[in-house]
Amino acid sequence: MSTSFADAMHRFSPELPLAVAYSGGADSTALLLACAEKWPGQVHAIHVHHGLQTAADDFELHCRKVCTELGVPLYVHRVDARHAAGQSPEDAARKARYEAFRAVAHDEYAMAAIKSIVIAQHADDQAETLLLALSRGAGLPGLSAMPEEWERDGIRYYRPLLEVRGADLRVWLAGRGAAFIEDPSNSNEQFTRNRIRARLLPALEAAFPQFRETFARSAAHAAQAQQLLLEVAAQDLGVVGQPPVIKRLQAMSRPRQTNVLRYWLRSMYQVTPSTAQLAELLDQLAACTTRGHQIRIKVGHGWVARQGDSLTWYNP
Repeated sequence: MSTSFADAMHRFSPELPLAVAYSGGADSTALLLACAEKWPGQVHAIHVHHGLQTAADDFELHCRKVCTELGVPLYVHRVDARHAAGQSPEDAARKARYEAFRAVAHDEYAMAAIKSIVIAQHADDQAETLLLALSRGAGLPGLSAMPEEWERDGIRYYRPLLEVRGADLRVWLAGRGAAFIEDPSNSNEQFTRNRIRARLLPALEAAFPQFRETFARSAAHAAQAQQLLLEVAAQDLGVVGQPPVIKRLQAMSRPRQTNVLRYWLRSMYQVTPSTAQLAELLDQLAACTTRGHQIRIKVGHGWVARQGDSLTWYNP
């Protein structure tokens, strides 16, 4: 059974003061109002102006009006969220938002006292995220969907509404007579997430009314398994060494090699190999039985190569 908005806010206990990521839409409006009521004088708002729509200036004006009426300080950060070749518009916008959050939170004049940033993603968003991950053949990190709490760039983030249905937020807003923005891009089915929202979620609702809860449970199981893999990878990296010694890697099973090499590349170089790249690397490792055998495989924006008895990664 889903959690009510009131119950979610009652048990939500972040460090104060906090800032709400405020787009002006229904979800972030409900979260901003509820936080401002629960912690008067302790709430700020951050509005990211993406510059992607002609209506973006109107969104900003609406947010300024609402925050003035609430007595909530508003910080507007303008970003260029246009996507590069090969990058999805959603990923580009997400990256721009986090860059904006970091810039504002680290602005000593504006946000020196802020302890937490709160985001209004809810149970429907979580289900969409899991379905997107499945459609892309994601591993455990993707199937873990969105965490409820995490730290990034020294900032503590929270998603307190992941068990609350989006429809419940709108019912709560209607009861308050609160105005919010309807972003026209949300109905554009050119974007995969919007197609999932418009077509798949209603079908799932009809076939499996509790799908939000069961999907969230599966995501939690995946997150737990991923945490265990990270712990094993950290231990194994201590065994194979940094840089990883080839013979020590070869003594491990292929799944364990996969796990530790992913961890090594991610933790040391912030590089995530594709499934195909990692498979090729493991094949090369298995074939590496002579002193003269060379390894050089493209991974991320650089290369994994053999250097003596070990592996290294470099960006030429």
